[in-house]
Amino acid sequence: MSMQLSELTIEKAHQGLINKEFSSRELTEACLAEIKKRDDELHAFLTVTDELALQQAVEADKRIHSGEAGPLTGIPIAVKDNIVIDGVRTTGGSKILDNYTAIYDATVITRLKKAGAVFVGKTNMDEFAMGSSTENSAYAKTANPHDRTRTPGGSSGGSAAAVAADLCLGALGSDTGGSIRQPAAFCGVVGLKPTYGRVSRFGLLAMTSSLDQIGPLTKTIKDNALMFRVIAGRDENDSTTVEAPAVDIKKIEQGIEGLTIGLPHEYFVEGMDERVRDLVEKAAEQLKKLGAKIIKVNLPLTKYALAVYQLTVTSEISANLARYDGIRYGFSEKDGAKTLLETYMKSKAKGFGDEVKRRIILGTFALSAGYYDRYYLKAQKVRALITQEFQKIFKKVDCLLTPTAPSVAFKLGEKFSDPLMMYLSDIYTCPANIGGICGLSLPCGFVGGLPAGLQLLAKPLDEQTLFRVGWHYEQVTQWHLKKPPFT
Repeated sequence: MSMQLSELTIEKAHQGLINKEFSSRELTEACLAEIKKRDDELHAFLTVTDELALQQAVEADKRIHSGEAGPLTGIPIAVKDNIVIDGVRTTGGSKILDNYTAIYDATVITRLKKAGAVFVGKTNMDEFAMGSSTENSAYAKTANPHDRTRTPGGSSGGSAAAVAADLCLGALGSDTGGSIRQPAAFCGVVGLKPTYGRVSRFGLLAMTSSLDQIGPLTKTIKDNALMFRVIAGRDENDSTTVEAPAVDIKKIEQGIEGLTIGLPHEYFVEGMDERVRDLVEKAAEQLKKLGAKIIKVNLPLTKYALAVYQLTVTSEISANLARYDGIRYGFSEKDGAKTLLETYMKSKAKGFGDEVKRRIILGTFALSAGYYDRYYLKAQKVRALITQEFQKIFKKVDCLLTPTAPSVAFKLGEKFSDPLMMYLSDIYTCPANIGGICGLSLPCGFVGGLPAGLQLLAKPLDEQTLFRVGWHYEQVTQWHLKKPPFT
């Protein structure tokens, strides 16, 4: 019984709750039992909030009984550990926040609470979301549920693994250069990077303020749209948020006849796994059979996106992480520190991991006197050109179809000592963040028993088209139904 309940999609669980086939408490207990059973080998969670979850489940059951249940009422959800929940430990995957308990709710959490969602815990992640494999966590390395010797992707690896392994029904992640989409691809689940400004960043530990976006990871497209509907919207606490019409769940099922889908030449280049390329090209053929028009397009500036991304990210990290000074909150190394400056230096040296230090140093250099114009400013000019290139292409096509990542999940440790190889994992995902558009990753097949992902990209605020195209592809394929093998 418990196994079946945690395997449900949000949509099916909602039906079961409404029909009184089971309670939210039973559903939540089923997920907590799975976490207890499986998470010792997966390390998807950093904190399990069982007491909070059961309390919320009891409240949800009251709401369901009084006929006030929305699509997420009573649904167990996991939250990436860089999104604050009042009264819950929030580490950002870093030792520097080891003892930090949040004193307020992020806007997305406020909205999910209002919708009646149940929080089962905080998921593991690369420290401050810096990484593509969840190996940069200060606490544990998360394993891919499909093969425990491989990475789940990063930085939202814990959230993707938790959804894939049925430890929760949906999860929140954050995406700065692919941190929702790449783990979704590696773990065989659905992940959305919303348009920048569509979801509030209030209560998200800032990494790169001009690129970060919170989004959902789920088992199906419909589930993703249901979560996105709840968390999206204008927020007075985040001045970058925008008003936009909510996604229409019913319209997702509208046919895709007449839609034009572009295959960008630059995303099918040498160096990618040919088997992944084949699966993505087959997906294009399937969409063609469903009535979409497939055309080849060019995005020549794509090749500069990764460099622009790295410069923007490191520069903004250098500014954003200055607040972890060992004084106001989090870890503090006062032993042997005679001056305030020594306290800062010792706290950061002990509190931050290698990747974080590497990026702070690079960013501080890029922003330093004499280099600001040469690096950061130039990167922002090229970023504007990449944004314009996307604007032009979306006048010709309704969406773009690309691989999510150049390969399937790599082995744990394989790229860990080579930062440049690790950064290349984001080569197909970071252009969407640079261009401020929306992107969705969904499963499109398997290579050697490991999931591969295809990515759909659409113009700003057009998540509706991503869900529509994705849903129709999901209807004619079975990839999203394939579960990880558990021994």
